[in-house]
Amino acid sequence: MKILLMGPPGAGKGSQSAKLVKEYQLTSISTGEMFREAARNNEPLGIEAMKYIHRGDLVSDEITNEVVRKRLLESDAERCFLLDGYPRTVSQAQALDAMLLSMDSKLTAVINIVVDKEAILERMVGRRVCKKCGLTYHVSFKPPKKPGICDDCGGELYQRVDDQPESVRNRLNIYERKTKPIVDYYSGRGILKNVDGMQSFEEVYKDIINALGEVQ
Repeated sequence: MKILLMGPPGAGKGSQSAKLVKEYQLTSISTGEMFREAARNNEPLGIEAMKYIHRGDLVSDEITNEVVRKRLLESDAERCFLLDGYPRTVSQAQALDAMLLSMDSKLTAVINIVVDKEAILERMVGRRVCKKCGLTYHVSFKPPKKPGICDDCGGELYQRVDDQPESVRNRLNIYERKTKPIVDYYSGRGILKNVDGMQSFEEVYKDIINALGEVQ
């Protein structure tokens, strides 16, 4: 199974991805995580990518395509994977098609999580992340037991630069302009499935499972 999970920033892709990866034993390929990890390791590519991310912009196609291409060539991605955060433009989608074709492969399903724009803004601005273990909280929907402190490891919680209001609005505008056309790109192939992301986490996950069952 080779899945692309898409949707606007704050749609809950990361949380759904984590559960899907465990359920189906998929290899997780998250461009955002790869960029952040590269930046933490002071790799030039990661540092350059974070400049885009902190502004709320999309990382250039050249950088992103190369990172994904190298990742897809690793042995654990040969049988199955879940893509989160890529492709984000039609040109990236075309590049992905070319990569998979060269590997004699193709996507099994494209799951699109649909969420209201105002709800996304509320979700993302209130998000807090543990500096130590990466666990995610929300000041309203999933607050920690002790403000500013991770329940799991005691690490300090912080607001990512790309979760601040101005950056979030910019990211949503970019999504509307550049990423939504991918829905049209995949809709004619019979593998695109829209899922209502305004439901509870469990209901969204159930709908994703049902959608995957329709395309297998």
